[in-house]
Amino acid sequence: MAMLSNLDLIRRVPLFSMLTNVQAEAVAEGVVKRRFRRGEIIVEQGRKTNALFILLTGRARVLTSDSRGREVILAMLQPGDYVGEMSLIDNEPHSATVRAEVQTDVLVLGRPEFSRCLPESSSLSYAILRGLVARLRAADRQIESLALLDVYGRVARTLLDMAEDVNGVQLIRNKVSRQDLAKIVGASREMVSRVMKDLEERGFVETQPDGSVIVKERQPAA
Repeated sequence: MAMLSNLDLIRRVPLFSMLTNVQAEAVAEGVVKRRFRRGEIIVEQGRKTNALFILLTGRARVLTSDSRGREVILAMLQPGDYVGEMSLIDNEPHSATVRAEVQTDVLVLGRPEFSRCLPESSSLSYAILRGLVARLRAADRQIESLALLDVYGRVARTLLDMAEDVNGVQLIRNKVSRQDLAKIVGASREMVSRVMKDLEERGFVETQPDGSVIVKERQPAA
């Protein structure tokens, strides 16, 4: 069977199904093929690769891990799936690691070529894309927290995520509802109330008279 050209491969990828002929040809000129061995990392959590990876053959797993090396599988990728797009859109490090399950062939599209497929950075479409990426990153963090952290850890992480820097102080401006917090971290209201009381006693959080909450930088003692 004849070798497929980059353009033929591009046309088989659902991601590029809506491209015009001119756009598809431009993308085809910018991609390169790469093969990953079984167990090899395609993208690594916390790092940037500045590229989009599109699976042609094989399969890969998307996973996240904590400081103790415990892992959670977020997704399994098959031919036609792709990774790296979030980092290319918001220019932040990868939120998860992708590792080849078997020998996997991919098409690699660099940042400059990928950027040509995006709307103008000042457009509403691009703003929506960045907003969607932010939500996906938050979802990944939530899944990781639910799987790897206990209730104390989930509450602490949620408080830090809710806080904003105000003159060097991490502040949650609005009153923190114990019921809402319980729904976010997947625990009972009673358990969250006990955790919040303990965190306050340890000096990790400080509730103000107006209901706002100061989140201290230091971790609570074990």
